[in-house]
Amino acid sequence: MTELTTTRLRLRPFRPGDADAVHAYASDPEVVRHMDWGPNTPAETEAFVAGAVHPADGVHPFAVEHGGRLIGAVELRVTSRIHARAEFGYTLARSAWGQGFATEAAVAVLAFAFDRIGLHRVAATCDPANTGSRRVLEKAGLLYEGHLKDYLHIRGEWRDRLLYATTRPACSATG
Repeated sequence: MTELTTTRLRLRPFRPGDADAVHAYASDPEVVRHMDWGPNTPAETEAFVAGAVHPADGVHPFAVEHGGRLIGAVELRVTSRIHARAEFGYTLARSAWGQGFATEAAVAVLAFAFDRIGLHRVAATCDPANTGSRRVLEKAGLLYEGHLKDYLHIRGEWRDRLLYATTRPACSATG
């Protein structure tokens, strides 16, 4: 299992004992307001952590730690090996918002995607109302590609998504 480090963060594999820390943010209605999941029950959080401990092929979940404390998650999911494409997403505890941690984690996962896995394209989506997430994607180097109308059905209503993506930098080590 891969571990990534940045100046302030450690992105590590999930462990079975992470459920309480994950549930602290995954059950927070404000944290999951723009997500297509949650707020989690304890059983849903346990199921997430179990899946993250033993991910499917092509799925790379990372627990995000700052100062030895789990503050969120970021996941890279390969969607096509033939076309070298993936999608990624992130979630951070509310106490970790506004400090650049999501951007730092996103940049680390993008470097992992391009330099270690050899992907060509990585995309992400976010709710149009989630201005913080839009800023994270832009700061991480993703470009706005379009508006996806009625893309997800979340808690009884259809929700739009903004599509952002980037391709392997020309100076990337592989390719």
